[in-house]
Amino acid sequence: MLPIDEIARAARALRLTGAPAGLLPLLMAGLARAGGLDGRRAVLIAADEAAGRAVVEAAPFFAPDVTPIWLPGWDCLPYDRASPGQRNLAERLAGLAALAKAPAGPELLVTTVSAASQRLLPRDVVAGATLEIRPGARIGRDDLVATLLRAGYSRVDSVADAGDFAVRGGLVDLIPPGAGGGVRLDFFGDEVDVIRTIDPLTQLTIGKSAGFTLLPVSELLLDEARIRAFRAGWLERFGAGATSDPLYQAASEGRRAAGLDHFLPLFEPAMVTLWDWLAPTDILVTDSGAQAAADARFEAIADYHQNRVEALKSPPKGKAKLGAAIYRPLPPEALYLSPDEWAGHIARAHATTPLPSDEGLDLGGLPAIDFAPARVAAAAGGPPVYKAIAERIEAARADSRKPVLAAYSEGSRERLSGLLKEQGAKSLLPAAGWQDALGMAAKGAVPIIVLGLDSGFRHADAEVWTEQDMLGDRLVRRRSARKADAFLKDLQTLEAGELVVHQDHGIGRYIGLVPITVSGAAHDTVALEYAGGDKLYVPVENLDVLSRYGSENEGVTLDRLGGTGWQQRKARMKERIREIAHELLKTAALRATREADAFELDAQGYAAFLDKFPWAETDDQLKATADVIEDLGAGRPMDRLICGDVGFGKTEVALRAAYVAASNGSQVAVVCPTTLLARQHAATFRERFAETGLKVGALSRLVPAAEAKATREGLADGSVDIVVGTHAILAKGVEFKRLGLVIVDEEQRFGVTHKERLKALRHDVHVLTLTATPIPRTLQMALSGIRELSVIATPPVDRLAVRTTVSPWDPVVVREALLREHYRGGQSFLVVPRISDLPDIEAFLREEVPEVRYVTAHGQMAAGEIEDRMTAFTDQRFDVLVSTTIVESGIDIPNANTLIIHRADMFGLAQLYQLRGRVGRAKRRAYALLTTASDGTLTAAAEKRLQVLASLDSLGAGFELASHDLDQRGAGNLLGDEQSGHIREVGFELYQSMLEEAIVAAKAEARGLRPPEDPTSPTISVDAPVMIPEDYVPDLALRMALYRRAADLSDKAGIEAFAAEMIDRFGPLPEGAANLLKIVEARNAARKAHVQKIEVGPKGALVTFVNDQFPNPAGLVEWIQRLKGQAKLRPDQKLFLARDFGNGDARLAGAVALARGLAQAALRSVEAKPEPVKPAPIQRPAIPGVFKSKRR
Repeated sequence: MLPIDEIARAARALRLTGAPAGLLPLLMAGLARAGGLDGRRAVLIAADEAAGRAVVEAAPFFAPDVTPIWLPGWDCLPYDRASPGQRNLAERLAGLAALAKAPAGPELLVTTVSAASQRLLPRDVVAGATLEIRPGARIGRDDLVATLLRAGYSRVDSVADAGDFAVRGGLVDLIPPGAGGGVRLDFFGDEVDVIRTIDPLTQLTIGKSAGFTLLPVSELLLDEARIRAFRAGWLERFGAGATSDPLYQAASEGRRAAGLDHFLPLFEPAMVTLWDWLAPTDILVTDSGAQAAADARFEAIADYHQNRVEALKSPPKGKAKLGAAIYRPLPPEALYLSPDEWAGHIARAHATTPLPSDEGLDLGGLPAIDFAPARVAAAAGGPPVYKAIAERIEAARADSRKPVLAAYSEGSRERLSGLLKEQGAKSLLPAAGWQDALGMAAKGAVPIIVLGLDSGFRHADAEVWTEQDMLGDRLVRRRSARKADAFLKDLQTLEAGELVVHQDHGIGRYIGLVPITVSGAAHDTVALEYAGGDKLYVPVENLDVLSRYGSENEGVTLDRLGGTGWQQRKARMKERIREIAHELLKTAALRATREADAFELDAQGYAAFLDKFPWAETDDQLKATADVIEDLGAGRPMDRLICGDVGFGKTEVALRAAYVAASNGSQVAVVCPTTLLARQHAATFRERFAETGLKVGALSRLVPAAEAKATREGLADGSVDIVVGTHAILAKGVEFKRLGLVIVDEEQRFGVTHKERLKALRHDVHVLTLTATPIPRTLQMALSGIRELSVIATPPVDRLAVRTTVSPWDPVVVREALLREHYRGGQSFLVVPRISDLPDIEAFLREEVPEVRYVTAHGQMAAGEIEDRMTAFTDQRFDVLVSTTIVESGIDIPNANTLIIHRADMFGLAQLYQLRGRVGRAKRRAYALLTTASDGTLTAAAEKRLQVLASLDSLGAGFELASHDLDQRGAGNLLGDEQSGHIREVGFELYQSMLEEAIVAAKAEARGLRPPEDPTSPTISVDAPVMIPEDYVPDLALRMALYRRAADLSDKAGIEAFAAEMIDRFGPLPEGAANLLKIVEARNAARKAHVQKIEVGPKGALVTFVNDQFPNPAGLVEWIQRLKGQAKLRPDQKLFLARDFGNGDARLAGAVALARGLAQAALRSVEAKPEPVKPAPIQRPAIPGVFKSKRR
């Protein structure tokens, strides 16, 4: 047993020996319980954040009644230009708010050296800034908004992260720190009427709340008194000459500028230490690395301060060209403790060390068993590591020791248990908690628990062997995989000046949302401009006739309203697309008739192969893998395309497919577009297949001639199982003995001849194609059955998001960022917008950062030279790659984890996102520094782009961004080489939808069914307001997205769900919004009856049919007769209904009823008389869903 009571009662600081890292959560949980008996807290000061988080997450497993409190340090450097991240500040404030209350049971505070060495806000300031909000509380909405802004909350359109809030009419959404989710306050006057909990992903309510504690989200509270204190302190310290500093100006205006948090002591002169927050009797413990971490911390603070002081005295060389923003540092003791202060406080803490010793109190713990020799032996072809683990388990039980195995997740527990039982391990049982596990171990069983510990421990009571101890370096799988659809958000809204395509009038320029008054009723329309200045106003309920053209707006000619050019172009395109669809179907039919090898899965070997994958699989990845394995076992040639964003795990799916094929005796060829990518894949495949007995070869320009010759011979005689290379694999001289699977990476980057050679392979071998280009969901559905598709839209679960900061060019910050990466053994990218910027950057690196070696690459170099330089960088012969945007795609260097972009304001959003995707591909935290002009000036558009990118810190945000920017890269090579020309003629979105319709029609014809009708978008004209008012949804982008979604609603259930969502998010529907949904309902019914237009006036309604035809005249006649003379068909084939429609509401209700009646008549006719089957080209009718005006 651990001597918990002795430590808890100790009057002086003890030295606790025999306390390895794995034992700390158990020790601290016990101390928290002991201290909780008399109102004391247990406090652990960990060396770093990783060690601290491990204890916070594991301690409740050992003692479920202990409440952990987490207080991290700032996640930025001392004297940084970046502020701490919002999530980091939210965690800190939640921790301080919990500390401000008296303990209500056993509590464990875990903090870090970084947090404990920094001064904190006084307890009364934090307590005064927190607010209890309950239903019935009297606080005005505007007062609440002012309070939130002062407390550091960010006003956004839709809340997504801790510290966000959004205002919509009488509703306020916010995510308080530590709340674990969002809340929605519904105000009635100046009173909080209802509080609901919301899901930030869907923005929908998920339950009711009895109230919550509103915490500040920043330690920087910008009220008037504190701003006055800041200004006085700034002037006293830096003088009147420093008032032009952007930080001083921002703080004076009450704005939060990046880096302002580092001047917190000027806002809050009475800062305190962590020890002022703790009770003198609290039980303090430091981990074994705390003292070394503290020494390094104080050295770093002094070093960063000195750098700032030196930079102020003598501005760096090269300043004239690159510029340098001035930074005025506060003295270190203002925000941080001095080393002497630290030493005085830390002297009362119990220090732990992992080594046993006679000096001090020995806890009897030892580090976990080391299985490294067994892993090395397995890698060299010896027995599998699971056999060694099973033998060790039996040996431990024979010695009456009590091993407890810890897996990271339920899934890995199941897999581990199965593999160990196959190797002879006995009595393995799942245990729910620590006491449960101890009970099983006492009876001689071997419990397996789910616990996210990195390393275990050995003790007389029990031994914990973690998954990482047994199987080697693994990432802790803390969060469950997220669903892919959660990342597909509202459609990207248009910006004024962008090109759009109208189904019937062609390419025009989007002007904006314009309200038009028709017969006294306001109606929102989308205004478009055509050639010659003609204007077209499209009602918002008919937005489905519009699509984005794409990103290439240069040199595109606008169509003329009423001209014939567009219709002719579209008709030609339709015919060509029809041919493409039939070609695709033919290929699919041909493939279905051929046979290929059916591969069986070797369950035991496959499970061991999976265990070397260090990440948690996402739902999408697992589904894609299952689809591929099913295809490989079906006995027909597979032709599957896997789409997924940069770094979303496509390669892992390919590795698993390769294992299944190769373990069945077939050869696998992996084809890559560049030698660099081929090298990376070859290294990955060799590493993963090291213990499988399967041989991996490589073929490319960079492979030595002797090795390439041996590989070719091995492929011919069958001794090489897997070959990875460039199109060299497709050369005439390469012969395979038993090729079974071809994996093609980034297919869209191959030339036509190589594609033909690949297609020739396809007839009877399995083909798996990977591409980073996302595919619209609708097109994916249409293509299913023609070419199998899997989309991986979810990011890897535990990959750390890239920490992104935006600041003016500051030589000190850039130097520190490059050196920080250099000293942690990593590499950096430094990207410039123009080749002409390279000499200045090279001069800066030579003069200011001579410690790093750099190499330059840009697009005007010869292809071979670029590749050689990139290869040298990949081989870690250089620390920094200075380049233009050529690093944007296809390069995967896990060791490069710092990205600096010079003049980021000159890049587009998609480019910035792609560039940022180059870092953060490994287990380390990656950093992206986006620098702007040294004077900080930015255009409004550039500022918005950089803010968007900095806010997209969460992973997977990229997928939605990448899919919006899909048109910038084309949709990969799904459909042959001519498609890019087609897209230019009709625009990207319309091309996609035309292709989708053509495929559906071709499938219908192939089965002898009638192809579906071309869609129409009927116009409903009534004198009633149809709009979402600006005061209901103030944000224009959100309003446009809602209009677009409303136009796409196709059934009653969808309309009801949309209405419920609107009421939930924005409050009761105003008249215009309710009318919009009624118009959509009438339009859907009218579409079924082939109605083109319904016009409702005070004395009746006029109905125009598409091509003047009703689906079944007999049904229409029967319907007219039932109305007994009120309805009649005019000679011009228009239907007139005479009825007194008094006001706008009555006309709207009349339009809905009329459309429903005609739809029922049409449907009855279809049910009664099925039409004969005959495929015929259907002409798309003209849709005059517009109000038209012509400039005189």
